[in-house]
Amino acid sequence: MVQYNFKKITVVPPGKDFIDIILSRTQRQTPTVVHKGYAINRIRQFYMRKVRYTQQNFYEKLSTIIDEFPRLDDIHPFYGDLLHVLYNKDHYKLALGQINTARNIIAKISKDYLRLLKYGDTLYRCKCLKVAALGRMCTVLKRISPSLAYLEQIRQHMARLPSIDPNTRTILICGYPNVGKSSFMNKVTRADVDVQPYAFTTKSLFVGHADYKYLRYQVIDTPGILDRPFEDRNIIEMCSITALAHLRAAVLFFLDISGSCGYTIAQQAALFHSIKSLFMNKPLVIVCNKTDLQPLDGLSEDDMKLVMEMKSEAMKTIPQGGDPSEEGVLLTMSALTDEGVMAVKNAACERLLEQRVEIKMKSKKINDCLNRFHVAMPKPRDNRDRPTCIPQAVLEAQAIAAAKEKKKLERDLENENGGAGVYSASLKKHYLLADDEWKEDILPEILDGHNVADFLDPDILERCEELEREEGLRLEEEAAQDAFMIDGHDELTEEQPRA
Repeated sequence: MVQYNFKKITVVPPGKDFIDIILSRTQRQTPTVVHKGYAINRIRQFYMRKVRYTQQNFYEKLSTIIDEFPRLDDIHPFYGDLLHVLYNKDHYKLALGQINTARNIIAKISKDYLRLLKYGDTLYRCKCLKVAALGRMCTVLKRISPSLAYLEQIRQHMARLPSIDPNTRTILICGYPNVGKSSFMNKVTRADVDVQPYAFTTKSLFVGHADYKYLRYQVIDTPGILDRPFEDRNIIEMCSITALAHLRAAVLFFLDISGSCGYTIAQQAALFHSIKSLFMNKPLVIVCNKTDLQPLDGLSEDDMKLVMEMKSEAMKTIPQGGDPSEEGVLLTMSALTDEGVMAVKNAACERLLEQRVEIKMKSKKINDCLNRFHVAMPKPRDNRDRPTCIPQAVLEAQAIAAAKEKKKLERDLENENGGAGVYSASLKKHYLLADDEWKEDILPEILDGHNVADFLDPDILERCEELEREEGLRLEEEAAQDAFMIDGHDELTEEQPRA
């Protein structure tokens, strides 16, 4: 759903750690032993490999930093302006430009020293050229250490930015500080925004999600805005201005009619009129909050007049062809008692849904969709009224089904038959067999994957008795033979010696 995930940006190491990482990797990944007795070509290749490998590592690391940081001209204008408000896009572009320049300088240094190493005539001279090449590369990186530290701070802050999708259905909450925006946010979403009884508790954008008509809506809580010139607004207020300017959303302008926020209705109305240009082409709902302290009907004539003026401005945001009624433009609620909270959320979602449908109906893509389906609209053939008719048989069947006793559960059967430990549920009663009497039959034993019943001989008992008789006769013969042999050796002959 989210287009931009700044949490995946790789950590930017400090300048000193950057150099240590690259040089240690070069030492580990390339050969480390060379002798002056080697052929000169082998010595040259040894040191050229170290210079080339170091340059490639620098190039890859720096390229990763340049590619992963977003380019302000290529991302959504909301994120582009938000990053400009938070970090100043000129400094941001300058830091990335210095990284790119350092990458090109290191590549040029490597190219120059490789050309010199190609003509090195001794081991000592090749080694000196290698040391000079690596030293100049590290010097270039040391010069951009402040830019690396700056980009790392930006990366950490960007990772904490909320995941906002500029193209999805969005509800934007704005108004003076301490008018109840965060309390409403916590009521309609699962977000846990800090709520305190003082101004500027919310210092950044917070995102939550709510559901309406099986659709997911993105709810954004913005910091409070004060009524003062544009150039005097601080970074916290500019976050709200950026969201109002670039996000296509339904806007909820919160109005504290009780005055407990520390600002009068006149001041809040002045803010509304000063930023109403940001509400152009956006569904707008005026929300009168804290009605538990001050009902809308109890306002003075001057304050009521200011509220009605804001309501008339909000009516101008209703699209042509939409519902011209005033319902859903000016709403009252109390975040403390939950009165009217859901009505405000539903009104904002409905207004936003109507606008998005209208925009899609005006687009060229709708023609391709309309050709795929046809809606049949029956025309009346006479003036006779034909209300919906349900057949009497259907009504009787429904009544009979409702009168039937509920199906007994295993828990009910268990209670009726002695309870737990006594009743044992039968696992066979739901078997789908041709005859229900077969369900409780004892299953035959299985041997070597075959059913024993398939090989059962009907005369098995007679055969077993015959085998037993044969076994008995065999045992008797063996016993008689043993007795004969023992009797035959009782007396010794004259040739047998005596002990």
